[in-house]
Amino acid sequence: MTAIWATGRLGMPCTGNRTGMTTKLHYTVPGMTQSDAKRVVELLQDRLNACNDLHLTLKHVHWNVVGPHFIAVHEMLDPQVEAVRGFADDLAERIATLGGSPVGTPGALVAARTWDEYSIGRATTQEHLGALDLVYQGVITSYRDGIKELGELDPVTEDMFIGQTEQIELFHWFVRAHLEDKGGHLSTEGAGTEQEAAAAAAE
Repeated sequence: MTAIWATGRLGMPCTGNRTGMTTKLHYTVPGMTQSDAKRVVELLQDRLNACNDLHLTLKHVHWNVVGPHFIAVHEMLDPQVEAVRGFADDLAERIATLGGSPVGTPGALVAARTWDEYSIGRATTQEHLGALDLVYQGVITSYRDGIKELGELDPVTEDMFIGQTEQIELFHWFVRAHLEDKGGHLSTEGAGTEQEAAAAAAE
């Protein structure tokens, strides 16, 4: 695993069409130009890819955590999985509303994603939580980048991104609460990869 999480696992900004979908829109919502709608659809598809990947990653962790805190983490993750699945559905329906065609097939996701696959298999709860800290950092950073751009393009989609970011940041706090000491320091501070974060959290 060599990806640098500061640049965003699940979080590289979308700079063009890598999904294989048709980006030419034949109509969009009233009051929006087709060129603006095309860019908004690209941003939405990027987050749709990220959310589809994220809910699968969270479920993978749910299945593979071991150790004395297993049940707490195992049960903490399922509501996150369900919420992120719901985000994906909302993103896809917004793409369709704007006249685009959402792409949710596994092959298209793998072809389009700009991040590496989650690299931790069976591991302790602390190791997985350390890795998830970096996952969430990437997701949140890219959502916030999208919010900045959407402010000029489409306040409706911007509002959707803001609402989803609020929930994802809450989930990130749930993860980080397991990694924080009483002085407020994170065990994963300075980690640049999932493997580094997992190792630091396990110490």
